[in-house]
Amino acid sequence: MKAIAIFVLAGLAEIGGGYLMWKWLREGASGWLGVLGGLILVLYGIIATWQVFSSFGRVYAAYGGIFIVMSLLWGRWVDKKLPDTYDWIGGLICIIGVVVMLLPRS
Repeated sequence: MKAIAIFVLAGLAEIGGGYLMWKWLREGASGWLGVLGGLILVLYGIIATWQVFSSFGRVYAAYGGIFIVMSLLWGRWVDKKLPDTYDWIGGLICIIGVVVMLLPRS
């Protein structure tokens, strides 16, 4: 459960920070949003190091699947863009991959 909580917290920081940068650079929002987004992205880098797994590659690979699904949810709830069926199927495939990667090994 700790690993999942850290993945979610990291995802919120990465997606939130990236979203603020997007708003600044792509949509002409205030530069302060860009600064805030950059700071949040630095925080994301720190949060990711809290993960309980010892392998950097494994952590980031598993996090990638979580990130994909969280991005779809962010788009739905924050950006008001409804993902289509193929988006959800792709997200499900990613979550299955995360579960496989995080299975205990003997």
